[in-house]
Amino acid sequence: MTAQDNPRSPIDTIIHANWIIPVIPRNTVLKYHAVAIDRGEIKAILPASEIDQLFEARKVYRLGEQALLPGLINSHGHAAMSLFRGMADDLPLQNWLNDHIWPTEQQWVSEEFVRDGNELSIAEMLLSGTTFSSDMYFFPDVFAQVSQQMGIRSQVCFPVMDFPTIWARDPDEYIHKGLQLQDDYRGSKIVNIAFGPHAPYTVSDAPLQRIAMLSEELEIPVHTHLHETRQEIQDSLKQYGKRPIKRLADLGLLSPALQAVHATHLNEEDIRLLKKANAHVIHCPESNMKLASGFCPTLTLQEAGINIALGTDGCASNNDLDLFGEMRSAAMVAKANSGNAAAITDHDALEMATINGAKSMGLEDKLGSIEPGKWADLIAINLDTVFQQPIYNPVSQLIYTNSASQLTHSWIGGKVIVEDSRLNTADTTEIIHKAKQWRDKITHKESLD
Repeated sequence: MTAQDNPRSPIDTIIHANWIIPVIPRNTVLKYHAVAIDRGEIKAILPASEIDQLFEARKVYRLGEQALLPGLINSHGHAAMSLFRGMADDLPLQNWLNDHIWPTEQQWVSEEFVRDGNELSIAEMLLSGTTFSSDMYFFPDVFAQVSQQMGIRSQVCFPVMDFPTIWARDPDEYIHKGLQLQDDYRGSKIVNIAFGPHAPYTVSDAPLQRIAMLSEELEIPVHTHLHETRQEIQDSLKQYGKRPIKRLADLGLLSPALQAVHATHLNEEDIRLLKKANAHVIHCPESNMKLASGFCPTLTLQEAGINIALGTDGCASNNDLDLFGEMRSAAMVAKANSGNAAAITDHDALEMATINGAKSMGLEDKLGSIEPGKWADLIAINLDTVFQQPIYNPVSQLIYTNSASQLTHSWIGGKVIVEDSRLNTADTTEIIHKAKQWRDKITHKESLD
């Protein structure tokens, strides 16, 4: 049989790597395999010895001692707050919010501020392995625009609050502008829209009921801070006579569309309600630790069958957007908090940052694992460094060692976004320059005050 009798199929890209961690099937590591990509989708995952016989690619990557895995999904953040990184450290949440962050936001947040902060955050995320980011902040239309420009997929959670801000006057205007955003990006493969009621303590019953109705009608997720601190729960008991999760359940907001961010203080009834509703928990371990908010009971949630995704929160309370570091923290905190060294394994942590994030947004058929038919959102990590040697288990190395700084490539929809550790879709020198300008403006004003 000649080559003409068995022609190879033309495709866009083939990526060879010594290790491929597909996430699905669970606990799987493929050695010396390759991924075939065409028209933005994964076509096949095959042994390296077979793939070149079946496909002829316009571009072939031979990565050698690298691990190829799905792009990471940051399921909660406030991107523009990267410009407040390090500004109000070592403070409890309510003091941090009421006395520092909210007054500073009132003074400085503008469309320009949000754009520059978004560019800084998205560059950081892309260069550390994140290919999809869920964001809740003012001017969500700007985050959507910057996401498209820089090539990162996103869930844009438009804020809803009872009180006026720079973006809207009241709940009706927040929702109206958010629904317009939904219309603008209907059918987009890059930008997905979600309701973002800030928290039970900033949104009253009537807007929450309306959001519950619209979420079901339009099939749009709902993303909210929930059970982040003990004070939140105590205040809810005083004001409503019930815990926040019970209140949301009574308002019809607890559903498979709900993404409950933080969930650090849960009792058995809270967990039962989350489970009954098939709601999702977004775990932000480093922000929770830094603000002393508490510990999400991830092992208990996992045993209850509740989907747990992973987020960084914003740079003002973390202070980085490194999801590899977040995976390590999620595994470590779960072990220390439960007294069980087997709690949240390395594979569990990786699932939180990939397929579980996709599930929380209803995108598990498109994202979160390396499977034929899914979007080709992939990252490559160099394991041939002193930080990872010797390698017995590549997944362990990815979770427990210095991995984000070893990113070499990322592809989103088959398009190479980071190549040889350089960002292709933005000028990082200019992004850094703008961040320094904001620092100088803010510190100059503070010194005058």
